[in-house]
Amino acid sequence: MTLQHKQQRVGVFVDVQNMYYSAKNMYNAKVNFREILKEAVGQRSLIRAIAYCIKADVKDEKNFFDKLEQIGFEVKAKDLQIFPGGAKKGDWDIGIAMDMIELAPKLDSLILVSGDGDFCPLLQHLRRAIGCRVEVIAFGRTASSKLTEDADSFFDLDKNKKFLIPLKKNIQKQ
Repeated sequence: MTLQHKQQRVGVFVDVQNMYYSAKNMYNAKVNFREILKEAVGQRSLIRAIAYCIKADVKDEKNFFDKLEQIGFEVKAKDLQIFPGGAKKGDWDIGIAMDMIELAPKLDSLILVSGDGDFCPLLQHLRRAIGCRVEVIAFGRTASSKLTEDADSFFDLDKNKKFLIPLKKNIQKQ
């Protein structure tokens, strides 16, 4: 993936919603977060891995959060906001940014798992003001080109199907 040294202390920050919708819309699949975490860390020393989730009260949501924890993620979840008129919003952009800034002094490399271009100023700040290496992992077809340019390295999940879990097709009994 990138220049890696075993002594590097890394943090992995996953925008679960961004990854979920990219995989679902492009590949009709789920994301294999276990494989992504392995790829992100490599032989380096993992200090923190945080998965940022939106609680939407859907079936198997708790099982999904539990599986993320079993893999090695700390799960941060917040409720989906529903506005008058029915509009829905659920994002962790500010929470992810704050955690990355606060943890940066304890890390050598910060790995953002998201293709969201809103994170460009964050990556620029982490590199210039704090001096950290910033890496991005995302599906290249949906990732912001500016985000991939602002990162020290970019790993394109489109290149290997091991990062996807095919959705089970509903088989109807006749």
